[in-house]
Amino acid sequence: MRIQLRYIGLIFSVLSSIFIVGCDTASPPPAYELNYTDGIMGTSFSIKATKLPVKVTAAELKLQLKTILDNLNSQLSTYEPESELSKFNQSSITTWQSVSSQLMIVVQEAQRISLLTKGAFDISVAPLVNLWGFGSESMSFTAPALESIQAIQQNIGYQHLHIDPTLLQIQKDIPELSLDLSSIAKGYAVDQVALALEAAGVQDYLVEVGGEIRVKGLNNQGSKWNIAIEKPTANQRILQKVLPISDIAVATSGDYRNFFEVDGIRYSHTINPLTGQTIKHNLVSVTVLNPTAMTADALATGFMVLGFEQALLLAEQEQIAALFILKTSTGFVEKPTSMWLNFIQEKL
Repeated sequence: MRIQLRYIGLIFSVLSSIFIVGCDTASPPPAYELNYTDGIMGTSFSIKATKLPVKVTAAELKLQLKTILDNLNSQLSTYEPESELSKFNQSSITTWQSVSSQLMIVVQEAQRISLLTKGAFDISVAPLVNLWGFGSESMSFTAPALESIQAIQQNIGYQHLHIDPTLLQIQKDIPELSLDLSSIAKGYAVDQVALALEAAGVQDYLVEVGGEIRVKGLNNQGSKWNIAIEKPTANQRILQKVLPISDIAVATSGDYRNFFEVDGIRYSHTINPLTGQTIKHNLVSVTVLNPTAMTADALATGFMVLGFEQALLLAEQEQIAALFILKTSTGFVEKPTSMWLNFIQEKL
């Protein structure tokens, strides 16, 4: 048996498909008045503000943002065994449990995207991801037996999770159900930081958590923020295209860095919750533009699972701005939605 590994790492690695690029100028641009980087939820974050309001200091703002991110980590992270989410996962209780408003917001949106994608997006899929060796519990890099997949599928499924937003309660109807918000919580963290910056009077900023991005206003060169979409190649990092954007959130999901090969068969880290199998279509990257990073984050993941044809139909139906990149025998082909083209024409 020949096993070949390609950039194996955590499912939501710091190696993102989206990153920030600059422009060459005759003289160096002024430094960002806020430039804050650190770690959260098993990944990294970067917060940049071009200018700060009078009487707002970078030190004070960093402290405020750190408090926000630490609180979110204590509620939504699966990397913290004492987090609110981890305690829910560890519990076998099938009666209603009270949760924080933050956790409810994220779970409620996750359930909405699950319904929209008919289960292609599912925050209960983590046990399958672990079974395939892409999670935190095991790194076996072998295709699991069909019987093992079927056994785990009995304990997953968004339909087994019930929510009551009014009473701030959630319920699982099978004791083994556990949730992993990695495909949506990073986007929510981005949104919460962005809202805090705006409340402080910051008009020009970029917030990035684990590759999910939200921008407003202008960068330190007085132009729109240049966000690069990476060419979906496994062995090198090359630009596919650069988006000069403002006042929007952007998220990309890709299928070209986290995978393994056994005897020439490639197994992706993206698992279809409905089949329990790794995806095997020619859609290798999806970028979604949305007013909120939380929704863009979840939609990009759901679209990757659906594959191009189904995702395109859904995106057009829901008027979602998305760019699909397909791998063909002649290279990579971009397939944008109508809303993406409208955004390019009107906003860029």
